[in-house]
Amino acid sequence: MVQLKRLSIWIGYLVVMLVLPQFFDSILSVSIFNQMAIAIVFALSYNMLLGQGGMLSFGHAVYFGFGGFLAVHTLIMIEFETVYFSILFIPLIGGVFGLLAAIFIGSFSTHKAGTVFAMISLGMGELIAASSLIFVGFFGGEAGISGDRTYGPPFFGVEFLRDVEIYYVAVFWVFIATVFMYLFTQTPAGRMANAVRDNPERAEFIGYSARKVRFISFCAAGLFAGIAGGLFALNYEFITEETLNATTSGRVLLMAYIGGLGYFIGPIVGAVILTLMNSLLSNYSDLWMLYLGVMFLLTVLFLPRGFAGFIMMHQVAWVRGTIKQLALPYLLTGVPALLVMLSAIALIEMSHVEADVLQFIGFTLEPALLTDWLMVGIVGTGSLFAVRKSLPRLRDAWDSANTIPSEGGS
Repeated sequence: MVQLKRLSIWIGYLVVMLVLPQFFDSILSVSIFNQMAIAIVFALSYNMLLGQGGMLSFGHAVYFGFGGFLAVHTLIMIEFETVYFSILFIPLIGGVFGLLAAIFIGSFSTHKAGTVFAMISLGMGELIAASSLIFVGFFGGEAGISGDRTYGPPFFGVEFLRDVEIYYVAVFWVFIATVFMYLFTQTPAGRMANAVRDNPERAEFIGYSARKVRFISFCAAGLFAGIAGGLFALNYEFITEETLNATTSGRVLLMAYIGGLGYFIGPIVGAVILTLMNSLLSNYSDLWMLYLGVMFLLTVLFLPRGFAGFIMMHQVAWVRGTIKQLALPYLLTGVPALLVMLSAIALIEMSHVEADVLQFIGFTLEPALLTDWLMVGIVGTGSLFAVRKSLPRLRDAWDSANTIPSEGGS
């Protein structure tokens, strides 16, 4: 029964990815879906390091970027007929190069964990990023390098001219990568990665080498990060040194942490959230990075286990059938909390906008008018007061929904 349930989840996961373009068939939607696919594989690969293995890396973009660069070089070789095979296998080429880079760097960086490993990863990341501007022949310098996926041979009549065709290539590799990364967590190596993360001394005591376990996880993470880099190269047909630098490494850290470290579904959730913020919110506000930083701060303070951890907190109430008790308290707290957030955003946008009029969620605000500032401030303050008043009721409802009654009581 459990196996059937897991199989249905995987089938549903695949079906959702396959049918998405049928409901959102615009060019912008397909472009966002492609970005999500790349981000999902990249974030899941990072979770293998930090969430599963306890290795905080500030240079994971190295394997993503190396995979992408080799993928673009492969596209160029296909264009000049140096090699001949379908571009469907380009992400695998990127994965192999990411694996080779991980084997080399992991051979000395995985001897230690914690702060030492984090500093080595940061140093290697900065070293590779700086080298990308020096070795112009391979990295292309600041201009980067570009290829053309349309020169590859057709695959069963598909010439990969449209973004939607690349999306289905991405779906294929995302599903394969997700399945294999999940299966890795079920292997002895994956289980021992969790043990080494929690207590490396005890793992050594029972006969396992913590360094070897970390090395295996590190190499696997490099392989899948390279696959994500290959998908990036296929999607954009262009790559620069930005894919190697600390900004990209920081972005994947945000994806994994906001989504929920330690939960397999967490990086998927984080990748979707950050991709939507990057692709949609950036079209409406120049301050979207500020809002991303605030969301990360609030996640650290109030949701340390990420959005996936918040969802999993409701498992007891779901099993007991008491989750419906939380609906009204969540509504009474969530609506004013949303108004507090919107009021804060409105105040920030009013202080930043250079135009005389700001269109905000259907309302017209004039930053020059004191009354508009007062109105937004009053709504925010009143909503904050409502949130504080509703919190005790929410806590009581939470305790009631999650408390398992004792058996045999009078």
